[in-house]
Amino acid sequence: MRTPGNDFDLAAGFLYGEGIVTSRGEIAELTYCLDSAIDADQRYNIVTIELRASLDAARLARFERHFTMNSSCGVCGRAQLESLRDLGATPVDDDVQVSVATLYALPDRMREAQRVFETTGGLHAAALFDEHGQAIAIREDVGRHNALDKVVGWALLNGRLPLRRCIVMVSGRASYEILQKAVMARVAVVASVSAPSSLAVDLAREFNVTLAGFVRGERANLYSAPERIL
Repeated sequence: MRTPGNDFDLAAGFLYGEGIVTSRGEIAELTYCLDSAIDADQRYNIVTIELRASLDAARLARFERHFTMNSSCGVCGRAQLESLRDLGATPVDDDVQVSVATLYALPDRMREAQRVFETTGGLHAAALFDEHGQAIAIREDVGRHNALDKVVGWALLNGRLPLRRCIVMVSGRASYEILQKAVMARVAVVASVSAPSSLAVDLAREFNVTLAGFVRGERANLYSAPERIL
């Protein structure tokens, strides 16, 4: 379940966050499924990803499962802290520092770019900023972790990973999934307009991610690695 648009980014970002692909070169082709046997209304709701034949079969085998991506929040799929260690994730080593004024400005800068939200009032967003608060990429979706998959997928397909010296801003709560995807993309600073979950805080502390919640007006709560905020 997703908001149509940037579908290739969404699919690629999801595969990257799950550790199924680790680089753009492992994706041979991204296409919509235009099989004539499929109902015409559904053809652009299916993305087919062809991986390189050289991709390690053993790596793929350990991910074999039935998995439906959805827009809901909460722990799902491989959602334990141990799963990130299994994927080879390590604490984020990034000496980026962000001024508190830049942090406070991010929600308004994200909202200014939310075109569909302005029309409907019903979508979440994930925004990628540089350390000075300049917008790099912003994506919207009914689910905020889908929106972040779209941002990470864009970065993967455009050769922008890892996302060093960057900030991710999300609307709504900072869930475990948001922090998982940030760690995989090597994002050092994650900010949210609302609360984090306790598991998200645990993950941020273990993997050295600066987590800021309730970023509203001129205030915020810092839950981990506060030294990156000046």
